[in-house]
Amino acid sequence: MNTKKRILTGDRPTGQLHIGHLLGALQDRVALQDEYDTFVIIADVQALTDNFKDPQKVRSNVFEVAVDNLAVGIDPDKSTIFIQSLIPEIAELTVFYSNLVTIARLERNPTVKEEIKQKKDLFGNSVTFGFLGYPVSQAADITAFQADLVPVGDDQLPQIELAREIVRKFNQIYGQTLKEPEPKIGRFPRVKGLDGNKMSKSLNNAIYLADSPEIIEKKVLSAITDTQKIRLNDKGHPNICTIYHYHEMFSVEELEIIRKECKRGDRGCVQCKKQLAQNIIEKLSPIREKRLYYQERRKLVEEILHEGTKKARQVAQATMSKVREAMKLYNINAK
Repeated sequence: MNTKKRILTGDRPTGQLHIGHLLGALQDRVALQDEYDTFVIIADVQALTDNFKDPQKVRSNVFEVAVDNLAVGIDPDKSTIFIQSLIPEIAELTVFYSNLVTIARLERNPTVKEEIKQKKDLFGNSVTFGFLGYPVSQAADITAFQADLVPVGDDQLPQIELAREIVRKFNQIYGQTLKEPEPKIGRFPRVKGLDGNKMSKSLNNAIYLADSPEIIEKKVLSAITDTQKIRLNDKGHPNICTIYHYHEMFSVEELEIIRKECKRGDRGCVQCKKQLAQNIIEKLSPIREKRLYYQERRKLVEEILHEGTKKARQVAQATMSKVREAMKLYNINAK
């Protein structure tokens, strides 16, 4: 019997994963898979909430996201990688949970409110029910697998709090059935993009795990730096510089020297960027090599997804059997 605590984590397949994912989630995900029973969801249903006009984009990126996870070190013998849309129990739970959440509660979610602003071109003044309610679907993701912990960035904390509220309300009404999850914030919960905003696929400000050394250097050289440093020998302000933000993650051994030289005005921005680019290239090199290995073995990746989804379905069915019994619904799977 597996006595390990369980983690539910994952990614939306809207594009290849980037260094924000690597630092904010993937590194911790790999480290935790030895200690926890780890489930990695490829959330294609959630991806459709704001990509419903381009389903092929979501479909093709399921493979890319799977490859990225495998490339950074997710081991299918330790972690269960699965596709959300192939677990119908998640959709069923989402419907049941929708009765436990008010529209007003969903509209108060600060993360969703900010995302709606960013997607004004898509929604205009009429946000869809699916997008407003995607945190309910996330609660179903988490509870279908009775996850103890959910690794998240700080911007996802409102979603976890809603999941906890849903669990408490469900258990209050129907009896103790679901496990209340806890959030787990990583070491780098929010990584800046090249423009100083949060790194995001949709904002086109990311360095991807699949980027070549040439592309990485070009992107780093174009990144925003310290806006208060005008001339080469001006004293710098590392705490407001995007490049220094990356140095904190990719140049740990050199960080103190970089900081002192920057503050004294002894370090030019181009020199600083080139050093950073080299460090990022070196860090991503083994990931890129492993990524190419899996890209050339599509059948292997599909088999990993098939086996992972089959295992995930069995776990979700067991949870669903308990839920239906608690709700006094017909329960074909019950013994």
